[in-house]
Amino acid sequence: MTAAAASTLLVPSGEIELEGNLDVPQDATGVVLFAHGSGSSRHSPRNTFVARKLNEERLATLLIDLLTPEEDANYETRFDIELLTRRLAGAARTLAREPRTARLGLGLFGASTGAAAVLRVASGMPEAVSAIVSRGGRPDLAGEQALKRVKAPALFIVGGRDFRVIELNEQAFVQLDCVKQLAIVQGATHLFEERGALDEVARLAARWFARHLTPQR
Repeated sequence: MTAAAASTLLVPSGEIELEGNLDVPQDATGVVLFAHGSGSSRHSPRNTFVARKLNEERLATLLIDLLTPEEDANYETRFDIELLTRRLAGAARTLAREPRTARLGLGLFGASTGAAAVLRVASGMPEAVSAIVSRGGRPDLAGEQALKRVKAPALFIVGGRDFRVIELNEQAFVQLDCVKQLAIVQGATHLFEERGALDEVARLAARWFARHLTPQR
């Protein structure tokens, strides 16, 4: 495999531009767009770790901040799912226009509140999204109507000791009418900080995306 070529990708969103880190292996088989959780950023060590593992599996990745630093400082804005969804959809459209990724199947990877935005984008752009992964996410915040419209194969990954989030994922999971899987990483808490936990997240995500992402003709 050829190493991923890293670059900065700017995504226009109203009066601002969102900045993302795009890594594209020359032989990429798909592209994964990350939606970070509340209080997180494209520099999140957990998401950058998973992104590197996906790059090693010939998947391109875009890690992008959906909120400005000023917006992220406001706790309520972190839970503005409509705003996160609108900006994530804009990033997806940018990838569809970007020459290096336009022919690649699109996967969405969401963490925390980012998972709700991922599911809403998938429900509103079914022709554009080929696969979904949620890590310790809040898919319940996507809303029942959006969940029922999701058609892309969806994988929910939750830590085995993240009891409340397991419950919320189970509630959202039953509302999905698509290929789906709920994976519990035994012994892991919400941030998957335990030894080997994040490796398991990356392995599960890479396998899911490899199975469901195919180049667009």
